[in-house]
Amino acid sequence: MSSIPYRIRRSNRARHARILVGGEGVEVVVPRRFPMREVAPFVEEKRSWIERTLRRMRESETELPPARLEEGGELPYLGERLALGVRVERGRRRSHVARRGSEVVVSVGGPGRAVLRDALERWYRRQARVEVKGRLDAAVAATGVRYESLQIRGQRTRWGSCSSSGAISFNWRLLLAPAEILDYVVEHEVAHLEVHDHSENFWSLLASRCPDWRDHERWLRRHGHALRL
Repeated sequence: MSSIPYRIRRSNRARHARILVGGEGVEVVVPRRFPMREVAPFVEEKRSWIERTLRRMRESETELPPARLEEGGELPYLGERLALGVRVERGRRRSHVARRGSEVVVSVGGPGRAVLRDALERWYRRQARVEVKGRLDAAVAATGVRYESLQIRGQRTRWGSCSSSGAISFNWRLLLAPAEILDYVVEHEVAHLEVHDHSENFWSLLASRCPDWRDHERWLRRHGHALRL
């Protein structure tokens, strides 16, 4: 039986050992004082779940091809597939990204996947603020509620959040999903402006505004790991 490759991360906040399976592989998060000799048996205990999750991820990526970061590659953008053009301009200090119809052109100062990915992430973050704000403003106008602030973040596992004070945040990676998924997450967080927990009242309110919310939740669980550059 082959071993499962994984990395270990100690965390001061972790109270119990847990396993995260995502686009970057398998990560075992353990409390600061967790004995290292217990990590391998813990992973082996969870082997069937890990293998099942990895298999689902491979199937998911067949249905939702990831971005190809290279000249002539492709980028997902709210359900579209945009062509990617890369221009290497020696001496350029700051990368520049511009969308021209169905193509995104990136000008960078030198070759390298990391430089290209960083430039594109900054562009997606800027675009996310525009795409989210229009949807968010329309949603709160339709419901008569207010939010205090909007932030764009890059959390690994959270797509959005809403504090009790009305501060709302969204993950820029939602732009790698179809538009209806972003619409759903916006409605989800706007509903939290009225009901702050995930009680039955919350889900009833959300269903009145987004009848297909269960389908969108399933989509995120199935494909969320693939929303990355």
